[in-house]
Amino acid sequence: MSHHTHGHTIHWAWAYDAVIQVMSLGREGRFRRRTLELAELQPGARVLDVGCGTGSLAIAAARQQPTATIHGIDPAPEMIARAQAKATTAGVAPRFEAGIIEHLPYDDGSMDVVTSSIMMHHLPPETLSAGLAEILRVLTPGGRLVVVDFAGAGPLMHRLGALLRGESGHPTRHLDVVRDAVAKQGFTEPMLHPMKPGYLFGLVAQKPGADI
Repeated sequence: MSHHTHGHTIHWAWAYDAVIQVMSLGREGRFRRRTLELAELQPGARVLDVGCGTGSLAIAAARQQPTATIHGIDPAPEMIARAQAKATTAGVAPRFEAGIIEHLPYDDGSMDVVTSSIMMHHLPPETLSAGLAEILRVLTPGGRLVVVDFAGAGPLMHRLGALLRGESGHPTRHLDVVRDAVAKQGFTEPMLHPMKPGYLFGLVAQKPGADI
């Protein structure tokens, strides 16, 4: 399977954790815990972290729910290698593999929870739609989607890039883009939740059907 995505792929795994610490104002642990609170993981749950980066959230999930089956997927092999090394050091065993959100290598209805943190702002609209359709496919009926990302127009580097490209006007808030895309794919009414730092948002939605 091709690992080429139409979204932006980060390859600098060696610096990723440090960048996340700076971006979160030293609160990475807090927003990871908050993400897992929103995920409401149950014993034995099947969990997928899309765009897992170096595996921090998947590792935290494996620690919180040792009987859960945790998967992490990212298009960058460098990220997967670092995630696997971190998991070994932590003494947990999430299942990491290279792959892309547009073509998730999992069966229909095979996941109870899908998470995504600080990733969806990298996706152009068509890739965001395709990725959410894939997430809907792999979730079990009643399955839970949890997205954490930038609330505004995206991180500073993205806004500066837009200015350099000559794009004008008031940029749409990223949380509105994601919420609208989630609703359009057929998830139940997406609910927004506060996060710390405050320029992040949490969104929770479900695939229609029976509760987990």
